[in-house]
Amino acid sequence: MTTTDTDTDSEGSGAHPRFAEALRELGLQSLEVRRFPDATRTAAEAAAALGCELSEICKSLIFAADGVPVLVLMDGASRVDLDRVREALGAEKVTRAKADVVRETTGYAIGGVPPFGHRTRTRVLADRSLLDHDVVWAAAGTPYTVFPMQPKDLVAHAGATLVDVRERTS
Repeated sequence: MTTTDTDTDSEGSGAHPRFAEALRELGLQSLEVRRFPDATRTAAEAAAALGCELSEICKSLIFAADGVPVLVLMDGASRVDLDRVREALGAEKVTRAKADVVRETTGYAIGGVPPFGHRTRTRVLADRSLLDHDVVWAAAGTPYTVFPMQPKDLVAHAGATLVDVRERTS
């Protein structure tokens, strides 16, 4: 796998400053952050840039559960089942959050939301499908940067609860 402009730490890698600070606070400043010349804002774009399977991408998606933001971490090949999220949270209603709510809650724009290092603490759910991989790739705070991490470590750093919230395939 070859890329252009690859850095081996968050300093100067193009990772969002807030995310770089979160890495430092977690003692992860040596984490490999890769920057790409073209956007990796969708799971498909990230997988193509990395040369990995779509399911090896970790999407960080913000939903509103009874109006309260919640982060759902999902593998890139799957879709979130809102009814399953609602059940997992004991909520009345779950909807996809609007772009302004995503930015206000996380401090990042859609397409670059990392799984941790957000502006505010939110409840985090991680779909068990992420654990099917040795390594997953997630956004590093910008639409051009990603980082690899073992799924169990990513779930731990995000403070996530493991759940089954992906849409069932028929």
